[in-house]
Amino acid sequence: MENENKTTGVVRSIVTLICVFMIAAALVACTAIFTKGLVTYKTNGNGGLSATGSASVDFEADLIVWRGTYSTYAATTGEAYSNLNRDADRIRDFLEDYGIDESDVVFSAIDISKRYVSNYNDEGNYVGDTFDGYELYQTVTVSSEDVDTVEEVSRDITELIEKGVQFTSNSPEYYYRDLDSLKLELVKAATENAKERIDLMAEGSGCRPGKLVSSNLGVFQITARNSSEDEYSSGGTYNTSSRLKTATITVKLNYTVE
Repeated sequence: MENENKTTGVVRSIVTLICVFMIAAALVACTAIFTKGLVTYKTNGNGGLSATGSASVDFEADLIVWRGTYSTYAATTGEAYSNLNRDADRIRDFLEDYGIDESDVVFSAIDISKRYVSNYNDEGNYVGDTFDGYELYQTVTVSSEDVDTVEEVSRDITELIEKGVQFTSNSPEYYYRDLDSLKLELVKAATENAKERIDLMAEGSGCRPGKLVSSNLGVFQITARNSSEDEYSSGGTYNTSSRLKTATITVKLNYTVE
């Protein structure tokens, strides 16, 4: 009986040692996994310095494009073409009086359509259409660096209307001829602004910026001067309705830390 008790005690001791060993091994394994996770996090973490710089500049359009459409009506195509050519000559004279160079003026191809009149019987019921003649349309486009003069022309078409020209004036469009150079200057200024912010962040946090990891250029926003940000769009915008404009761009830089 005494031997049996001794044997049982030995077995229990062995089992206990085995359990302790297994628990210890499990703790070591868990610690290793947890430590590996920390190492991985530190290695793959998104450390470094990032800043977005911006730049903007006000400028004035140096090219204006203005379009107007005129039309005429006649019973025959011959008469309609004759009337339209007469009106075209009146428009040329009108522009010449303002000093607009002939090389800045382009007349489009002529559009022609047939006009019909709807007929109704005595009871007011529709009974068909009757051919009533031809309508001709043509567009004149003026592209000029003389912005002031063309603006004045676009606002003063009363003379043409008084001469019988059925003329409709569109709003002028404003452009800048050296826009590519302007954009390059903005990119440079926005990049310098982003780097200044990186340097300030590094100084404030007691570190030094290392290598440039990436740089991202935003979209150009060309808006009317003093307009709200509502005019901005995710794909960029190019305002053509305003003579006075503002161009804006952003640049994002990402640096490592030393």
